[in-house]
Order: sequence, then structure tokens, then C-alpha cells
Amino acid sequence: MKLLFPAIFILFLFTTPSSITGASIDTVSRLIHIQDRERAPLSVQEAAARGVLRRLLPSHSSGFHFRIVSKKQCGGEYCFMIKNHRPSFTTSGDPQILIEGTTAVDIVAGLHWYLKHLCGSHISWDKTGGSQLFSLPDVGFLPQVHHAGVSVQRPVPWSYYQNAVTSSYSFAWWGWERWEKEIDWMALHGVNLPLAFTGQEAIWQKVFQEKFNMSISDLDDFFGGPAFLAWSRMGNLHGWGGPLPQSWFDQQLILQKKILARMYELGMTPVLPAFSGNVPAALKYIFPSAKITRLGNWFSVKNDLKWCCTYLLDATDSLFNEIGKAFIEKQLQEYGRTSHIYNCDTFDENTPPIDDPEYISSLGAAIFKGMQSGDDDAVWLMQGWLFSYDPFWRPPQMKALLHSVPVGKLVVLDLFAEVKPIWVTSEQFYGVPYIWKVGVGMSMEGIEQNPIVYDLMSEMAFQHKKIDVKAWVDMYTTRRYGQTLPLIQEGWNVLYHTIYNCTDGAYDKNRDVIVAFPDVDPSLISVHNEQSNHYDKSDSGTIIKAITDPFDRPHLWYSTSDVIYALELFITSGDELSRCNTYRYDLVDLTRQVLAKYANELFFKVIEAYKSHNVHGMTLLSQRFLGLVEDLDTLLACHDGFLLGPWLESAKQLAQNEEQERQFEWNARTQITMWFDNTKEEASLLRDYGNKYWSGLLHDYYGPRAAIYFKHLRESLQSGEDFKLIEWRREWIKLTNKWQNRRNIFPVESRGDALNTSRWLFNKYLNLSNPETKLILDY
Repeated sequence: MKLLFPAIFILFLFTTPSSITGASIDTVSRLIHIQDRERAPLSVQEAAARGVLRRLLPSHSSGFHFRIVSKKQCGGEYCFMIKNHRPSFTTSGDPQILIEGTTAVDIVAGLHWYLKHLCGSHISWDKTGGSQLFSLPDVGFLPQVHHAGVSVQRPVPWSYYQNAVTSSYSFAWWGWERWEKEIDWMALHGVNLPLAFTGQEAIWQKVFQEKFNMSISDLDDFFGGPAFLAWSRMGNLHGWGGPLPQSWFDQQLILQKKILARMYELGMTPVLPAFSGNVPAALKYIFPSAKITRLGNWFSVKNDLKWCCTYLLDATDSLFNEIGKAFIEKQLQEYGRTSHIYNCDTFDENTPPIDDPEYISSLGAAIFKGMQSGDDDAVWLMQGWLFSYDPFWRPPQMKALLHSVPVGKLVVLDLFAEVKPIWVTSEQFYGVPYIWKVGVGMSMEGIEQNPIVYDLMSEMAFQHKKIDVKAWVDMYTTRRYGQTLPLIQEGWNVLYHTIYNCTDGAYDKNRDVIVAFPDVDPSLISVHNEQSNHYDKSDSGTIIKAITDPFDRPHLWYSTSDVIYALELFITSGDELSRCNTYRYDLVDLTRQVLAKYANELFFKVIEAYKSHNVHGMTLLSQRFLGLVEDLDTLLACHDGFLLGPWLESAKQLAQNEEQERQFEWNARTQITMWFDNTKEEASLLRDYGNKYWSGLLHDYYGPRAAIYFKHLRESLQSGEDFKLIEWRREWIKLTNKWQNRRNIFPVESRGDALNTSRWLFNKYLNLSNPETKLILDY
């Protein structure tokens, strides 16, 4: 279930598998007992919950009363309870809503439940339209619950959130103001097990300097730049985008302390990082007898050692435990406490140097020993992505890693389970607890898109029965827009059965042509018998990937004509909803989605004209394509959620001087374009992986890039010579590298009318009665 977006969205929802052993359950139960005992005092948690309410609804802070209760009062589980409450002494005497919960997170999740299900309100990120709260009555008129109240238990104790790379794709440039909003969002959505990775570079710097005699310059090449820290943390790359200035270390450590303090106040269980064996190159010179291996290439062009092939300390080396212990202890010293759960992803997209199960087992045991040496109650939380990604992990190697840790002390996230569930092929992780047993979770590479998915999936942390999704979607539309409109409900019903019903198991990375332009000789692009009729409701709507295609063809799993019909319904309802920000976001996003697929078809028509040696047709169609890119940029400019400017400006705002500004902006621009290294004639293997449909990016980069390709198509036809692929690459890479170093400014606020722009584009490109539209389709 996903609308195409530049980040892979990964969901997992969990029930109770039969293979989890009693020992595992006992260990997890013991950990939860320890966490309950160490939570912030009740008064602190209640105050933290009231803080969320004040920030969300300052006008209604007197309308609610919060209280922490024991798990015993909730049947031994985590829960929230909503009751009517009339205080005996208040100034107004107005009735209140009493929300009780076992933690502050549960209280705040109960508040969200009340707002959703009794007040018809809706909460989402600012970039996705923000919260719809105007349906909420004034204080004194809040809806009362039935006399028995509402009591909702968590079916499982943990609600997990984030992916190791979300920290770079979405959080890279956040300060405390944005983090405070996100932690509030987490609490409102019931998240109580979030990753907390900010600032760990400062901890590593202190550990390596204080304990292992490294200088600041020794570490310059170890860390990536601010937009690439996730991958240097996992040992995929080093140095790319760096070095980090000292001010970055200092400010990120201060920020992390604020993040953790708020999470603990709310009763959350933040997951801290741990040592996986990834070490700076300087360690092998300082400790020449240490067993250190250089890993293989990770997506670097020409195996460039300047960025790739990081160093791994052997698990059997005595230094391994020393470093692991020192890192945990330094975190405890800096942060003052821990939740005892640590994330560590060894060999994430890096193949181990030895496939001997004994070696793999020794590595896993050493990683856990490092955690446990610093924290007796440590539990290792590991992303299961490596088992999906790398065929190296056959059953013997997988068992060796999973069984290297005492039963119940390792928990695996099956984070690609919506496409490739590992629990199915691994006998449920060979008896190791995994997030099908102990929790529910959302693990996405980037956020601030698809609010409907997050709304539904976060609610599953409190649902005990199968949901009628059709009925839920109907209620969602009412909540999101603050009113019930039959045409909008019909439109969302179409989206539910099309865009949000991807069941083909494809590994989608948003390869739409505009944002992921094919770097291939046009003669190798197949165009016949694969393109769908854009307007034929009877067809399956597929632009199918051909096995022989030398590039990733755009993924399409639904009837485009059905989605165009949904867009028409949205536009028809526009006059009644145009003042609603959530509607405007959805309208822009849906229009973008439809026109992105239209652009794919237009591109293949360009290629078809080229192969037919039709210079006039190819020229006309390529001009239409470039015009569409400009029109899409105009559309995206109509909402704050689709702007390039905020991403770049937030990067620069963290800089302390002009030099840092340039470095941080380069990081921000590079991540969303070329991503990793390139030569003059070879593009990065990760080009366009972080692509975005953002106004400014289409006009300033994607459009000019496509124009270069089309120029070479035209020159090829006019000269009668083959397409000059190398020349195209040189010009494209030069354009990209130049763009990454530019400093031009982009708007940070939206402009234009979303409804009028969507209507205009619908008529221009999708209305069959429009002669211009018919002209394009006839080619």
C-alpha cells in the first residue's frame, strides 16, 4: 500500500507466532518489568502529557484531565481509558474528559483516539496538511463518552518507529523545534519504541579520543557528511560529504539530550545505537596487531577507496569488547540513563569476509558482549534487512548469527515483511523473538507523506480485531477534511482499491521517468505492446517492466483511468474543500501522481517517435514532456509539502559559518540527486535514489536533465548517427555536479492556488475533449 514517493515505505504488523519459546517470552517480560520500574515518575509523565495537549490544543487544555494508572488497573497490560469527569472544584464547572493510561504515551494516544473517534478530528504532519481540528467543539461542549467509558488495551507492548536511514533522509537538518513536534506526533500515534540515533558521532568521537588515542584528524575520514551519516554508521561508506565540523558534534549531542529527556518524560523506550565492529582506518595504525579486515565495495564507482570499503574489527579481537563496552558506558555517562534496548546492524548491505558459521556466531556474540559489558540488562534490536538483501545469509549463517545471543536477548525487525517476509522462510527466525511477537511497527526510509497509511498503521497498535478497511477509509475522509462529502468518499474508495492496493510484491523505488531519468541508449528501450491505454477503464493499467530492459521501468500496479476518475471527483468537490489544507495537500499529491504516470507514457512515445525516425514527432513530444515538467513544478509550488526550499534552508540554518553553509547545502543537494560518487562519464550507482517531487527541483534540475537527453535524440536523428550515450552522460553528470555546488535560493513558502492549478492541468492533459490532449495521444 503505497503512493509512489522517493522513499521506500516498509510496514510490518504483528501477531503471535507459535515458535517463540517460553524462555524468550520470560526474557522480554523481564525487560519490560525493568523498564516499567525505571520510567519517569508519574507526576513527570502526567506533566509531559499535558505539554503535548498544550502544544496541540492550547484552547482546550482545561477540557481534559490526565492520570497515570497501574497496569493492574488495565488487566496487566498497557492501556488507556477515557471517562467523563466533572471536577468538584473548577472555576467554570465545565465537564472534563478524563484520560488515564499506564504511561504518558498511552494517555496521549488515548487523547488522539478521543479526537479521532468522538470528535472527528485528524492529526498529520504539517507538510502533509497538518491537523484538522476545527471539527472539535469548544471546551464545555466536548462529546461525552458512554457511562462505562472507553478502555483500550495494547495487544502487544511495543509500537516501534523508524528505520536506520530515516535519520538521514528526513531528520538530517532538524533542530529541537521540529524534533519536539515529531515526538508529540509519536506519542499521539502511540509510538513507544523509537530509534534515537541523533548525536552518536559525538559519543564515538569521545570514545575514540579518550579511550583509544585517536586525534580529531584521525576521525575526519570515518564519519560521513550530515546528510549521509546513516550509511557511515552502518559501515557502508566513510568520508562522503565530510568531514564533520566540531560544531556539528557539539550541537547534535545537545539536541540528543533534549530528545531523550522528552522521550523518557513521556514514558517511551528510546533505542540507542551500539558497536557493530565498524572502525576508523586509524585504528589499524594505532593498534597494528589488531585483527582488522577491509570490507568490499558498497555502490562506489570504480571501487573508490576514498569512500568505500570500510574497516571491520574482528569479533575475536580483545579490542572488540573494549570498544563496545566503552561506547555503551559513554552513552550512559552522557545521557544519565538507558532503556536497555540497543540497535546494531552488522553487515548491513556489506557481505561478511568469511561465511564460516563459527565466525558469524563469534561476531554476534562479541557484539552482544560489548552491549552487555556496559549494561547488564542489554537487549539487541536488529533490523532483518540483511537477510532480505544479501544471498550470503543462507540458513547456517543466519542461524549462527541469531543463535549467537542468549535466548530472548535478541529481537529482529522483519522490516521488509510487506514484500518479502523473512519469518516465512526462516521458521520464524529459528525461535528468536521478532517484531511479529512483541510489537507492531513502522519502518520507513522517509516520512512526511502518505498520512492515511500512518494513521491506519499506528492505530493497529491498539486494535484487537480485523478492521473493515473500507469503512475505516470512509471515516478517515470525514476526519481529514472535517466533513462528509459523498464524491470525496467515492474518490478515496477508488484510491483504496488502486494506488493503495499494491499486491504484486514489486520492490519499488519510485522510478518515474521525470525523477529517475533512464541512463540508457534509446535503441534498447522497448516501447511496443507494453504501454497501457491511459483512458481505457477495462485494462489493467500496466506499463510492465520487460525482463530485458536495461533500466528499471516505472512501476504501475493499477488502472490509471480509475485514478484519473478519482482525481476528477476530488476536483469536483474542490469548491467545498479548497480552504482545507489537508484537502489541498491530497489534491496536489494525487494530481502529481496522475501526471507522473502520464509523463511516463509521454516519454515512451518520444522513444517510439525516435525509433520511427520521426524528427517532427519526437521534437513535438519531447517539448510536451518538458512543458509537463514545468507545469508539475507549478503545481507542486501550490503546497508547502512539495517545496525544495525548506530542505536546503534548514541545512544552511545549522551552519556556523560560510564554509559550513556550503558543505551542508552540498550534502542536501547531493542526497536528492546523484547521491554518491561519480566519474565524468559514469553516474553514481545510487543516482536518483533519494529523488523528490519538489517544486524547484523539477524546474532547476529534472527538466534541464531531460532536455539534454532529448537534444541528443534530435541530433542523432538529424545526423543519422547513433545516439551518443557517453556525450549524454558527460553533459548530465556535469549538470548534476554543477547543480550540487550551486547556491541559488528557492522559495520556502507555497504560492499559487492548488485547486485552480489542478483543474487547469486536468483539462490540459487529461480531458479527451481538449484537442491538444488528443494530439498527444494520437502519436
